[in-house]
Amino acid sequence: MVEVLFALGLVVAVFVGFNIGGSSTGVAFGPAVGSNTVSKLTAAALMTVFALAGGLLVGPAVVESLGSDLVTTPFTPLISIVVLFFIGFALFLSNVAGVPASTSMTAVGAIAGLGLARQTLNANLMLEIVSWWLVSPIIAFWVSGVIGRYFYPRLVEWFAVSQSEGALLNIDRSGALPRPELGENTTPREFVGTAVVIGIGCYMAFSAGASNVANAVAPLVGNGSLNMYPAILLGGSAIGLGAFTIARRTMDTVGNDLTELPLVAAIVVASVASTIVTFLSALGIPASFVIIATMSIVGLGWGRATRTTRLSDTVHGEVPAASVGSLTADDTPTVGDQTETPDHPQPIGEESREDVPKASDLFEPGTTARVIFLQNVVPSIATIAAYLVFRFLPVF
Repeated sequence: MVEVLFALGLVVAVFVGFNIGGSSTGVAFGPAVGSNTVSKLTAAALMTVFALAGGLLVGPAVVESLGSDLVTTPFTPLISIVVLFFIGFALFLSNVAGVPASTSMTAVGAIAGLGLARQTLNANLMLEIVSWWLVSPIIAFWVSGVIGRYFYPRLVEWFAVSQSEGALLNIDRSGALPRPELGENTTPREFVGTAVVIGIGCYMAFSAGASNVANAVAPLVGNGSLNMYPAILLGGSAIGLGAFTIARRTMDTVGNDLTELPLVAAIVVASVASTIVTFLSALGIPASFVIIATMSIVGLGWGRATRTTRLSDTVHGEVPAASVGSLTADDTPTVGDQTETPDHPQPIGEESREDVPKASDLFEPGTTARVIFLQNVVPSIATIAAYLVFRFLPVF
């Protein structure tokens, strides 16, 4: 019986990691894929490598935290399997819907359901976690909104990255050793900008691995079924499997359906989201970077759609500040010193004065509502299901 439970626990842990990979890859590399910076295959490979690195280097502390701090109920093999099942099943539902759910919220919800049923939940810690879950998406929205409304044109001028046709890099095989070189149409500025987007995506993948590998294997480590590092290798490999398969739908949702992300916008979203997640991780809070990144995308789109002037222009009194209600007028001028000509193409992400963006042009309200709704429903499903099972089934 012990061997059967152990084998079943491994299967469920892989199932959870598989769905974590499907959910987290869309958030980490959705902006890069949406801006055509990397392919889905490349994004999956990078997600696998850096998520595993995050799990190995930082993950052990998170595994210990989830296994002991949130609830005092011992994780027996059977309890571990049931908790992992609810986490994996809830994430699976979100991945089937093509919406990246919050892995941390889902895992904490399932464990909290156990704690509520057994009256062993650490209420103070839970309150602190939930408080940050409520505040952090609001911070992400407004920081990105301010950037989109007042600073986005200046960022475009600074980066001025145009995505050229052809390969970003070519391999020169003329020498004794192959060496990479810039593509035929690639400029150094384009290469640097692309490297920044990919680098931030890798950092987000590292952060996802540091926190989310624990969601797949912490109960198994807590009950002694697996040692720390073999468990992390198992969870990281399962995340990679999900990145190569089911993550394609969530990358489409974050990178294409939710909003059209040019390269500069992808840099802004990834920078804001990864910074907030890193800050929360330093505080020991299991960060919901799925929701943080989603609200960053929505905030940036809202800011760009409501932009009529730069912050410096308003401060110096050169133009009057416009109300939000006046920003949808067709004749409202937009800011941008550059105009598109055959010799001077319009930079990526900059709107011309004749084409004022509307909110619906920069993020899809219907998709956004669906994403936010499911990101709150999925953890609720895990919490309620875990509570009902552990409360009313005496076998547990």
